[in-house]
Amino acid sequence: MNCSLISRPVLISIFFFPIVIGTACTSDEIGNSKDVNPDAVFFDYEVWAEEGKQDVTVKLQYRMGGPNGTTLVLNEPSNVFLDGEKLELDSAKFSGAYYESQKPLASFAGKHTILFTDMNKKEYREQFEFTPFQIKPDVPEVLNRGDLVFELSGLEPVDYLRVSLTDTSFASKDINDVDTVKNGRLVIAASRLSALTNGPINLQFYKELEKAVKNGTAEGGPNSRIGRLRLLPFCTSV
Repeated sequence: MNCSLISRPVLISIFFFPIVIGTACTSDEIGNSKDVNPDAVFFDYEVWAEEGKQDVTVKLQYRMGGPNGTTLVLNEPSNVFLDGEKLELDSAKFSGAYYESQKPLASFAGKHTILFTDMNKKEYREQFEFTPFQIKPDVPEVLNRGDLVFELSGLEPVDYLRVSLTDTSFASKDINDVDTVKNGRLVIAASRLSALTNGPINLQFYKELEKAVKNGTAEGGPNSRIGRLRLLPFCTSV
């Protein structure tokens, strides 16, 4: 008996480490960095891409009052650079003030540097590496009801992906679990597919990670680092 999946699976990866962000809403209010103690500014960095788009988006926000606090406009001499390019202010109704850049995905893989300068001209340098993962080609349009085996590249020898299988007819219970990938090989056991009915299935892979910035402000003491970095490289079929 066959389990028909969509012909080109939607494959996205989202990083959060070590835990998924809570449900608290972030503020869309806008303030000025000149009115805030520079040692209390929270760094909120996010980098992502998605299948079907040719660009990577880098969105940087600075907040007063922690991760959900008021967004800040950087007043001179404060500024922020990505790989030597100064980012300009933008804003939106639901996200507040932010600094954003879009770069071609084809050339963005690798190491990058964010350089933030505060009102006291103190510099904070944050380096990150953007590594998209990919599913190897030749995934058939129709998959049999046996163990589903996927070969992936761009992951650690032991890594973790969230696997989501959604019944597009809403006739059966979805699958939404975190699975282990060993040496680029992900296996979805046949027993887990028994709850799904035959027909089109939407298959998605996510990698979830969030971590603290390495070089943030130190409001809580010399060992504190105030900020978070989210990397969201996508996974695509090839």
